[in-house]
Amino acid sequence: MESIGVLMTCPPFDPYLVEQLEKRFTLIKFHSIPDKAHFLNSNKASIRAVVGNASAGADAQLIHQLPNLEIVSSFSVGLDKIDLAKCRERGIRVTNTPDVLTDDVADLAIGLMLAVLRRLCQSDRYVRSGQWKRGEYKLTTKFTGKSVGIIGLGRIGLAIAKRAEAFSCPISYHTRAEKSDVKFKYYPSVVELAANCQILVVACALTEETRHIINREVINALGPKGVLINIGRGPHVDEPELVSALVEGRLGGAGLDVFQDEPNVPEELFGLENVVLLPHVGSGTMETRKEMADLVVGNLEAHFLNKPLLTPVL
Repeated sequence: MESIGVLMTCPPFDPYLVEQLEKRFTLIKFHSIPDKAHFLNSNKASIRAVVGNASAGADAQLIHQLPNLEIVSSFSVGLDKIDLAKCRERGIRVTNTPDVLTDDVADLAIGLMLAVLRRLCQSDRYVRSGQWKRGEYKLTTKFTGKSVGIIGLGRIGLAIAKRAEAFSCPISYHTRAEKSDVKFKYYPSVVELAANCQILVVACALTEETRHIINREVINALGPKGVLINIGRGPHVDEPELVSALVEGRLGGAGLDVFQDEPNVPEELFGLENVVLLPHVGSGTMETRKEMADLVVGNLEAHFLNKPLLTPVL
């Protein structure tokens, strides 16, 4: 399979993934090519696979430029960077990396809840800066027993709910339709969910319908004591509205692992004590990233050996 061209559209940030792909295929690191249009025009015939992630995948324009593209294997569970309609039209296979990152993302969501309510980051800085010698740190807010509302009750949403239940948190949720196999309280709108919980978690897929699902109305419903946790995608949130709500005190706090224009983060958030900011590290453990890489490579191998895909989307 060494002669098969694989185009990596995202920056090659994972050395293990790059190493495994280079062992098996002719890997092209698209991010490092200065004149991308010229390169594609000259090499399009040899590229039969694309590897992307949450930041870059395969849009309609790229798919159109690759006449021999057979498969897109995403190093991510999210599919918003892949034009699925175009892939379906062309018969291009699509895979992602579900399940293996569920625990890490759910763990991080709980960690963000604790960090925001108990001011863990600020407490750490309080000790490091020597301020503890001048007096005790201020009181914070209890997490156990807080009501948690979850937008999206798929694998990750359910894993978050399970963890939050261990903290005696009442769970409610919103999805496109009520689920018959769960015991949690269902709300038919995000505004109703926000008005009836103290912590609101975004854990749904990014689609046109869920873009800016967190808007001014939802934020106001959550209120000045409410906390927003986003481990989904940055565009789920109307970011300027979120910033103004936090600055004005209309929202109690936020724990954010994702942003609208990564790695650019609104500087107005940097000085706020009630906000915890992470650099999109939901799946960022050595164990999980290795499993994700193995799935990406395994799906490519399966396709080119005419075997069933491990985690097919299309």
